[in-house]
Amino acid sequence: MSTSAETIRHELARQIVSGDLEPGTALDETRLAAEFNVSRTPVREALRKLGVTGLVVQSSHRRTIVAKPDDRELANIFFVMAQLETMCAGQSALNMSVRQRHDLQCMHEEMAKLVRLGSGEDYKLANEAFHSAIYEGTDNSYLADLTTNTRLRLQPFRRAQFETPGRLAASHAEHSAVVEAILRADRSAAEQSMQAHIGYVEGAWKRFSSRVHERLAI
Repeated sequence: MSTSAETIRHELARQIVSGDLEPGTALDETRLAAEFNVSRTPVREALRKLGVTGLVVQSSHRRTIVAKPDDRELANIFFVMAQLETMCAGQSALNMSVRQRHDLQCMHEEMAKLVRLGSGEDYKLANEAFHSAIYEGTDNSYLADLTTNTRLRLQPFRRAQFETPGRLAASHAEHSAVVEAILRADRSAAEQSMQAHIGYVEGAWKRFSSRVHERLAI
């Protein structure tokens, strides 16, 4: 099976966020195509998507350079993300259909199995689907689109949080509070639980980032 642009994007994002690819590093399409054993087309698409997240900067001459939001910019994006996710949770508590609530509960239960198995990569994918289900449950397409686009900016950093010890189980426990509130149609509790969850996500990212800085300083 050929390597997709999405797979390449996630791997390059992981290398940038972990510090393996430092800011200022030039990313050559031809070299990357050889490394991933693909044509330049999926590499070009992966780099384009990375540009949306702010992890790379592309010039008019198609030169791609590794960048990374600074700590202040990331904090600002996390702040906006928390507000949007909080609104989504509250609106989903009010507006989700019976079927959507059932599906969310089932999704959450399936994610518990991934935690027990320690399936980090599968949990990351399920986590994104879980949050997307909450966005969709708002019955507000504009809010859902805005939240999805903001999440895309933070996706590499939200994924990196799972490299911290115990984060899978903690994430699932935080989700439990959100799910229970949505199932009860308790808007206030859903908002509070989601805001706390995103705060923990940011905290986990900061711990991971500190470990990376310490490693690079050695």
